[in-house]
Amino acid sequence: MTIGVLSVPEASPQPLSPQDCLVALMIAVSASDQNIRTAELVKIESAVNLLPIFGAYDIDRMRVIADMVFDLFEQEDGLDALFGLIRNHLPERLNETAYALACDVAAADGSLREAELRLLEEIRYELDLDRLHAAAIERDARARHLRG
Repeated sequence: MTIGVLSVPEASPQPLSPQDCLVALMIAVSASDQNIRTAELVKIESAVNLLPIFGAYDIDRMRVIADMVFDLFEQEDGLDALFGLIRNHLPERLNETAYALACDVAAADGSLREAELRLLEEIRYELDLDRLHAAAIERDARARHLRG
């Protein structure tokens, strides 16, 4: 929809794609501490621009997905609703990918806050990740984001 010269994205009638689910989890991790940092946004954008899983992804969907996540976070049971969407639209084979991307976003600014840690724990549970696999993913993200 266009208002004057502004283009306002409309809610998409199409169901979430697996890539939408990955983007939604990354945005949720970034927004979990109520302060979206530039390093986190850069990490999300670079993942979408560079990773093969996003090869055919419509980058304009990111805004729609971000708005959806923000709307859900304003609701009392919004996180449960988000996880319901993820369970319904993310193939199980992408659960570890989803968690790895979430960990990368959380580690992008060099520190993990309590809200991010709680959300990562919730994601591990909701995606039914093996604890050993999750620990390896976390360690990998930590190693990639160490600062001098």
